[in-house]
Amino acid sequence: MMSVVLGAIADDFTGATDLANNLVRNGMRCVQVIGVPDGDPDFGDVDAVVVALKSRSCPASRAVADSLAALGWLQKLGARQIFFKYCSTFDSTDQGNIGPVSDALLDCLGGSQTVMVPAFPVNGRTVYQGHLFVGDRLLNESGMQDHPLNPMDDADLVRVLARQTDHAVGLAPRPILSDGLSATRQHLSTLQEQGVRHVICDTLDEADLATLAGAVVDMPLVTGGSGLGQALPRQYRLRGWLDDVPEPGRLAPGSGGALVLSGSCSRATLGQVAHFINRWPGFALDPLKLVEGGEHLDAALSFAREQLRVKAPVLIYASADREQVRQAQTALGNERAGELVESALGHLALTLVQEGVGRLIVAGGESSGAVVSALGIRTLRIGNQIDPGVPWTQAHSTYPEPPLSLALKSGNFGGPDFFTRALEVLQ
Repeated sequence: MMSVVLGAIADDFTGATDLANNLVRNGMRCVQVIGVPDGDPDFGDVDAVVVALKSRSCPASRAVADSLAALGWLQKLGARQIFFKYCSTFDSTDQGNIGPVSDALLDCLGGSQTVMVPAFPVNGRTVYQGHLFVGDRLLNESGMQDHPLNPMDDADLVRVLARQTDHAVGLAPRPILSDGLSATRQHLSTLQEQGVRHVICDTLDEADLATLAGAVVDMPLVTGGSGLGQALPRQYRLRGWLDDVPEPGRLAPGSGGALVLSGSCSRATLGQVAHFINRWPGFALDPLKLVEGGEHLDAALSFAREQLRVKAPVLIYASADREQVRQAQTALGNERAGELVESALGHLALTLVQEGVGRLIVAGGESSGAVVSALGIRTLRIGNQIDPGVPWTQAHSTYPEPPLSLALKSGNFGGPDFFTRALEVLQ
């Protein structure tokens, strides 16, 4: 049986890819699995395995059950440390799922304390005095207050997490981190003696991440965004757990038609859609038309086939502004509107990959989950980075050579030219 250094449990597909990207960039060979696999894995030589779940917005009881199943499987791989990965915007509600899952994992591992490090400074996510910022805006003023599933209207993460757990929540403030590794370790130890189980960690820059990684590397469980994932590999190397590997993110060259599917309605993705259709045509999916029957989906397929026939990249998007989303959700209900879009994107991906698409970009965590499920993909090898938090990946086990190349993008990530530049990076 293989033995890995880090076993990670991510609460959505793009979050898993985000973490895996940072691990690869810092020298760890990494695979991402979709759901908890059956039986023993056959990944070859890897240092980290990330299990992607769909547990961010489901009932807390299901999120806990799925996460514990993933933990049990990772323990069989001999993982030295477990990482519970959630979004850098701490997406959750007062019912969970970050608190309940963290408590369940910590109980199972026999730990008495863990840290919460959602910050990803390179992408503008920072924490100060326990408050989460997106760029220069507090979380509740960043657009996340309008999230359709997990609206975040409180930037105080100590307060947010305290509503999700019966255990004490504390803070590791920036002045402590600035005093260095020894002071940070001592602060965490003092909080532990006081019965503080969950510690929100201030983080303003890469130096803070490095200090925190050194302070928590021996904890059985760490939690947070992918920023911490870029700092932990160095600590593993210092302990002799990790060898230097040349080109840990090397993949085969991409080939085949290029398809972009977008279900995210984030500000970043809306800008990326606008940038793409200034250069190439795009087709807008409308949930209100999808519910009427198959004609709208057939029109999307016809559009895609025509663009692929002339070797042009294709964009099909359900991304829309807040008012359009509200109209669809009012008419159909939030869940039904989302299901229609996810089902359509999954159908488009499966049909067009079978017809020759070999390069596939998907924007949005739920959309990415729907697409990889429709394609039957269970394992992704993680390649090199496109933008912070987003690498290319390849699925070798489902499709014959050349492998299918996928970029699974969290809605909030990437610059305005992400879709067009991603295709250039793969070459």
